[in-house]
Amino acid sequence: MPWDPDLLDGYVSTEIALPDAARYPGEPEDVEVVATLVRRDAPSPSRRAVLYVHGWNDYFFQTHLADHWAGLGFDFYALDLRRYGRSARVGHLRGFTTDLGDYDAELDAAAELIRAEHDQLVVMGHSTGGLVTSLWAARRPGVVDALVLNSPWLDLQGSALVRALGAPVIDALGARNPYAVLRAADPGHYARTLHRTLEGEWDYDLDMKLSPGPPIRVGWLRAVLQGQRRVAAGLGIEVPVLTLASTRTSFARRWSEDLRVVDTVLDVEQIAARAVRLGRSVTVVRVEDGMHDLVLSAPAVRQQVLEEMSRFVHGYVPETAA
Repeated sequence: MPWDPDLLDGYVSTEIALPDAARYPGEPEDVEVVATLVRRDAPSPSRRAVLYVHGWNDYFFQTHLADHWAGLGFDFYALDLRRYGRSARVGHLRGFTTDLGDYDAELDAAAELIRAEHDQLVVMGHSTGGLVTSLWAARRPGVVDALVLNSPWLDLQGSALVRALGAPVIDALGARNPYAVLRAADPGHYARTLHRTLEGEWDYDLDMKLSPGPPIRVGWLRAVLQGQRRVAAGLGIEVPVLTLASTRTSFARRWSEDLRVVDTVLDVEQIAARAVRLGRSVTVVRVEDGMHDLVLSAPAVRQQVLEEMSRFVHGYVPETAA
């Protein structure tokens, strides 16, 4: 695969063709469906690698996370899933799928490419990406050496939208009209805590990580619920899993500075409770003052998050001889 300069300085990326990907109503037939694999453009003799997968309405831009993994001796890769970030195309239903298992295609392709040059592979997933990678790892024993989950969306009731509608309603609507848009008000609090132009610290692309976010379609939410039910039944992941979550959640509709030190997207108690269903070796770490994307929290908090990741890797992913 050819590697071309990426939109991030010091990175390169390559497209993964997905010729068998489903086309949804209204999507142009002449616009290809692809995923995008990104890596640091730095020669490294390491035989260890990490693959990062983003969450809903997101893409990879957290270069300080990549730097940390590089410091641990890992070559860093990130995957922008189909219809997200670098992989989104004009006319696509942003982020939409009716089956989280569809992402197996790009995850398989990325893992095969990375495994060809590395002996160990750690996969890291954030939010919905944490759910997607957990399901995939359970279906692919032997491919992944460890799993690191940053605020993974593991529980049916883990968001305000699901709490408001209820799983039975989402199931029924999703089966009947998967493309219907759910009217979910976005007060913009999360973006306000993040983006540099909105009182945050980070300068990411607002065309790739939208505020307000793209329309939430009931078929996508049904797919998420179906994946979460598989977690609830027990995934049996065979490799060590680290699950990180904040200590507090707030779904407040009115802005306050306290929203900078809580998870405003998911119910962290549900994350912690459901994490033990992932596999037989699960470490759960609660992070005081953590935001939803823990690695974007305040400097001292994200340093703690990175240190917890380091501790986990040193304990559960020892370097092996080539």
